[in-house]
Amino acid sequence: MFHTHWRITPMRAKIAAVASVIAIAASAPMALAGTTPNFVENFRLTDQERKAHELFYYADAPAIVLMATSLDSKEAKKSAQALQALKEKYADQGVVFYMISPVEGNQRAEAREMLASANVDVPVLLDERQLVAESLAFDRTGEALVINPKTGFTVAYAGPVSSEADLTSTIEALVAGEDVAPKMVEADYKEKLELPNYEPAKFSEISYTDDVAPILVDKCGACHAEGGIAPWELSSYEKVFGFAPMIREVIRTDRMPPYFPDPHIGNFENNDELTDEEARTIVHWIEAGSPRGEGPDPLLEADLEVQDWPLGEPDYIVEVDAFDIPATGILEYEYPVIENELEEGKWIRATHVRPGSMRGVHHVTSGYIQDYKKSAAVEEDSIEGKLPGGSVGSYTPGQNPQEFPAGVGTYLSPDGAYRFSMHYTTFGKEETDKTQVGLYFHDEEPEYIMRSSVIGDSNFEIPAGDDDYYVKSYLKFPADAEIYVLYPHAHYRGKHVELTMQKPDGTEEKLISLPRYDFNWQRDYNPVEPIQVPAGSRLIAEWWYDNSERNFANPDFTANVTPGDQTHEEMMYFRVNYRWLDEMVQNVTQHSETMMKDRLFASLDDSVDDMLQKEEIIGQRNVWLAKGFDKYDANDDGLLDRAEFQIAQKDRPADPRFGNREGVNEFGDIEEGAGKKDKPNADMTSLETKSTSGAGVQ
Repeated sequence: MFHTHWRITPMRAKIAAVASVIAIAASAPMALAGTTPNFVENFRLTDQERKAHELFYYADAPAIVLMATSLDSKEAKKSAQALQALKEKYADQGVVFYMISPVEGNQRAEAREMLASANVDVPVLLDERQLVAESLAFDRTGEALVINPKTGFTVAYAGPVSSEADLTSTIEALVAGEDVAPKMVEADYKEKLELPNYEPAKFSEISYTDDVAPILVDKCGACHAEGGIAPWELSSYEKVFGFAPMIREVIRTDRMPPYFPDPHIGNFENNDELTDEEARTIVHWIEAGSPRGEGPDPLLEADLEVQDWPLGEPDYIVEVDAFDIPATGILEYEYPVIENELEEGKWIRATHVRPGSMRGVHHVTSGYIQDYKKSAAVEEDSIEGKLPGGSVGSYTPGQNPQEFPAGVGTYLSPDGAYRFSMHYTTFGKEETDKTQVGLYFHDEEPEYIMRSSVIGDSNFEIPAGDDDYYVKSYLKFPADAEIYVLYPHAHYRGKHVELTMQKPDGTEEKLISLPRYDFNWQRDYNPVEPIQVPAGSRLIAEWWYDNSERNFANPDFTANVTPGDQTHEEMMYFRVNYRWLDEMVQNVTQHSETMMKDRLFASLDDSVDDMLQKEEIIGQRNVWLAKGFDKYDANDDGLLDRAEFQIAQKDRPADPRFGNREGVNEFGDIEEGAGKKDKPNADMTSLETKSTSGAGVQ
């Protein structure tokens, strides 16, 4: 749901019109094997650099050229160079060029090697499921299609990329806005591409009972259940049959299931992604007409129903203050503070936030104030007095209950209070939210403390219309640690995010990549095995943003966008939950405080060289530092080191966006153990209030 007026423009109206044409055309018979389609259906694929590309994103382009290719032949290199020549001739006129390679497994390195050897920069879309190549009848290297988006993505040319005269005349006519009759050019192709999984004659043999329904139950049942967040239930074959065309579309566009990490980077729990084989099974079954076949209907027996408490009845339930959500309007954040009624300290091992209004609760974050009641029960110099506050749970659509690793916990003192950040959105109807938070406790005191820190940047400004704006920041870990949770967050313009660990010896390890970030589907990503972080390592977060008109989720592509808590603003944010290996409940360290004091410096150090150059000092809140750079450069080397930067911070002017800054860091986070009794005000939460542990905003 957008938080500002969504701008309807001629281009966006055109996109909507094209989408309706495609929706009608999608009901037409599908192309037979080896037959060039009359129009091209939408798809999304990832290229050799881990960037996602969607066909319909280019609805305003005069023409789109797709070419089939292998990755390791002379013919592939020759065809790629021919396509490159066309790109150099027409790219400035808005024509879009891609190669598509039907591959099996991760062949990005091979694609990069082929492009480098051919001196070509046309992206290679790697079709690992081969569903797109099948639908395009792309089975020969050098075979090209020219697509006309203005007429419903119809095919204006099909033939070899080597037929320069035919290709050129078609492209020039489309660029000129002329009507173009489809042109099919036959050729004797030298290299055939294998599509080993494309056997249409066998598609009707796929069993709904044995093959399709079990996949749907396993990968889709949690949301498409009675009372689930999905708009329809997986209740029967008939329901699936009715939604079959949509199911095929969301698989081809990689929108469903809503699990978006790159499958070749990291290994995470709760992986709902379809395997390549599962995706082909469902799509091929649908392309065969979704036959019912023999056997019982597994959906009738699956008993798909959302459980109130998937982890079982909680040990304790926190009742968040009820809130009346109006039908319309933009709502400020609510910050209810609820005193802990437990008479003894407890250690959390798991949490589950359950919204009362599934439509009105946008997200929930939380923290715990250890000394809220300031009684004599906890002495400041005691072990309990040194323990940081921590998150008591968070919620976003699709979020699972949060379980801590064995032996790790967050402490709740009997003198404390729960503090929540509630983000509500209106949806055209009044409704009252009564969110509950289920807490599950350790039976005994755990050994380790769960920590949470945020890699962030609040210095950027995304220019209007920029479709690939880049922001980078990092945290430098002063001690050995292991990471349990990765959580990236941006708003509607966030499109791609990666996290990399740079070790002290200079080697790098990619920890996670989301080729396509979707604001509406955010979640924690829990590595199957904790990520080991050696002391001195940097965790480098990189975000790419799309502030263009083509980004259909963009609330206002005419605005320069700065950081802020509302979704029409932006965030560069990446939370990690971890523990220090040398920190135990009986030995609380200052490692987190040391690391977080360096975060503003790191957010400016784009070159990641432990020095700040003058051109790296950007952002409205750093104008004073840019102007006084030479004054703070004590050794006149044209750089600011950490010591010089810290001295300069004494002159930092108050930031009106943060109000009372006590207990609040430069990103608007309430620090671990801040212990603020008073709830934060709106001015203090420029980048969305996180939690007392910096546990993250969803």
